[in-house]
Amino acid sequence: MFKNYLKIAWRNLIKNKLYSIINITGLSVGVACSMLIFLYVSNELSYDEFHENRIFRATRDLKIGDNEASFPFTPAPLASVLNNEIPEVNQAIRIRTSGSYLVKRADSDESFKEEGLMFVDSGFFKVFSFPLLEGKPESQFNGPNTIAISKRMANKYFPNQSAINKSLILDGEDRYMITGVFEDFPSNSHFQADFLMSMANLSRAQNTSFTSNNFYTYFTVDDNVDPKALQTKINEAVNVYLEPEIMRFMGKSLQELEALGNYYVVEVTALKDVYLNSDFTIDIGLMGNKDYIYLFAAIAIFIIILACINFMNLSTARSSNRSKEIGVRKALGSRKLNLIRQFLVESIMVSFISFLVGILLVILVLPVFNNITGKTLVMPDVNLLFIGGLFVLALFVGLLAGLYPAFYLSSFKPVETLKGKVSLGSGNAFIRSGLVVFQFFISILLIIGTIAIYQQINFIQNKELGFKKERVLLVNDAYMLNEQRQAFKKEVQKLPNVAAASYSGFLPVSGYNRSDNTFWREGQPPTQDNVVGTQIWSVDHNYLETYQMDLIWGRDFKPDLASDSSAVIINEAAFRAFGFTDMEAINHIQTNAFDEETGQFSNEKFDTYRVLGVVKDFHYESLKNDIGPLAFQLNDNSSVLAVQLKTNDIQSSLKGIEGVWNQFGSNLPFSYNFLDAEFNDMYNSEIRLSKIFTVFAGLAIMIGCLGLFALASFMAEQRTKEIGIRKVLGASINGIVFMLSKQFSKLVVIAFLIAVPLAWWGISSWLESYTYRISIGWELFALSGIAAFVIAWITVAYHSTKVALSNPAKVLKSE
Repeated sequence: MFKNYLKIAWRNLIKNKLYSIINITGLSVGVACSMLIFLYVSNELSYDEFHENRIFRATRDLKIGDNEASFPFTPAPLASVLNNEIPEVNQAIRIRTSGSYLVKRADSDESFKEEGLMFVDSGFFKVFSFPLLEGKPESQFNGPNTIAISKRMANKYFPNQSAINKSLILDGEDRYMITGVFEDFPSNSHFQADFLMSMANLSRAQNTSFTSNNFYTYFTVDDNVDPKALQTKINEAVNVYLEPEIMRFMGKSLQELEALGNYYVVEVTALKDVYLNSDFTIDIGLMGNKDYIYLFAAIAIFIIILACINFMNLSTARSSNRSKEIGVRKALGSRKLNLIRQFLVESIMVSFISFLVGILLVILVLPVFNNITGKTLVMPDVNLLFIGGLFVLALFVGLLAGLYPAFYLSSFKPVETLKGKVSLGSGNAFIRSGLVVFQFFISILLIIGTIAIYQQINFIQNKELGFKKERVLLVNDAYMLNEQRQAFKKEVQKLPNVAAASYSGFLPVSGYNRSDNTFWREGQPPTQDNVVGTQIWSVDHNYLETYQMDLIWGRDFKPDLASDSSAVIINEAAFRAFGFTDMEAINHIQTNAFDEETGQFSNEKFDTYRVLGVVKDFHYESLKNDIGPLAFQLNDNSSVLAVQLKTNDIQSSLKGIEGVWNQFGSNLPFSYNFLDAEFNDMYNSEIRLSKIFTVFAGLAIMIGCLGLFALASFMAEQRTKEIGIRKVLGASINGIVFMLSKQFSKLVVIAFLIAVPLAWWGISSWLESYTYRISIGWELFALSGIAAFVIAWITVAYHSTKVALSNPAKVLKSE
């Protein structure tokens, strides 16, 4: 019997080639999209799952007066407290990211610029499950000038030989001995590193202050430890050390500050939650977004449902073509259950064919998808579990798509069908219309979402930032020129294509140096009401000129005035935060002086800075964040030379600057990038979201259009005689096309009215994460509605026009 079902199902597929191709194409594209999304989502959910220990990360939340902030960083001595005073903690370690270095072998003159260097404590390999290929975990980072490198770097610097006990030179002067080689970090680790250096080389690691935050702190606990109780216990231990510092600085106890609505707490986050649930401005690595996981999973489900709807609509719409077959079968004794089985076998066959085609499509497009997402996704290994899972999914989709048509078609009464009393193409018009409405409801949602994301990204990239990011070349590693740095800058400024140049590692895009401190107006004791958390950036006297920032009051730094070294230029946000009301009355601000001997900020001595000027607010972080208080200080920081170019002739400008570099840089590689590219990198996740959303939205709309195309074709077929009579009676071609398209137009309008409120809510929720964002106007929805309307009309226009142009004499003669 089953063999007979298969034969009949195959014959029906071959007989109705157009509808079979449309069904299989729509379903296979839906399967391919869903599989790609599944690979992406499963990869996002797999981050840090490979670690064997139960690991947590400590972060910091604080609020003092109007200053409220959250950091992934913690004080240097926190790890020591965790190790020595919290019995539940098995091992706590610190990590300090260190940007990029120029690295070379001790016996070579060739340097390579390397990213991903970190300072770590000696227990690093006890906490994390990164395999050591050479060396012992307990012997790593126990002394200064020791380093462990990845397998990739070992092969790069010491091919075909052991790297253990070899030496590397960092930035031309620091010699490190290699004590370990570790397996390359998996791509689904929330931080990446190729070089791990001993924390003993970092002077800040000896800081004992609990009010500074410079280190990422991770620790392991047993499975039975309650995180909430542990967090309470950690804060109790930390407060013992924090209290005296707060008292000296603020003159109030922690309890008194908390009574006024302030807080200074350590938060505890499970490692598996770090990647998808962290939203800090700066973090140890690139983080994911759980909202995107939900969004893509929903899209995958919608796409499969759209493909199934196509199958249902075509099966029920073509019911008249199979009514006599059903009538004959029932008259010869077939039971309803047998017919249901027959139709389900047909839909399951289509599903299995579609899954095979879908898997082939995934294999073909996976490299392109990886390029869009920035990931290295691979198809799962072919095993019984994988094959079994696909079999179950194909069976489920086949049943989902075929269940309603099977029950509907098998319910025909044999006497009526054999007498031809089944209305041609009637199916179940109400349900079929509802399914079409659902298809366009999803399509309109995706169209609105795609346009909104594009508009927000376009807004970000074109918003006035308060500085010029175009044609700004960033020359890296300028600090390696040592005493020749200023001479190099002067020679670069002499080039005809160069407008200005400035040294500073503090740039107005994420990923560069940041340093914050608390300041208050001179003549006032620091209190919760007047301290201002302020970014303090070290710059030279050409900084404002190079980035073309607007000085709205006062003057710029002057290189020939020694007193300017104890002055600052603040932004408008700082002007407001300090409570200044009259620019002419701006005087001085002060902060705790840094004690070189203790490595801490003094609570008795203060540094006072004269305010030279006020610069117009500029966006120095993502537009997701508001502009905070910032102060420029004249100081030596030469890690990056920013060069403002006069011309768009980038190649000749690069050639000239590289020529000057080679005169001064000896064997150092010439490394550069552009400020606008660094700015766009801040929005990589949004840009990728836009690309992924656009692709899947387009495919979902295509699937919906395939179904609508086939449905319009069949409906036009069934109304051929009616159209012939109308033409004989004088109906125009335009009138007939309009009549055939009107039915679908009504459905699009209904779908649009349902989709708009939900789309408005979804876009509003997404935009809430941006401080600076587009406004949601009626134009967005109007454009989306028109797009959906045009798509629907184009889809049905071909068949409508074809039938309207047919010769009525031939049509009526054939009838």
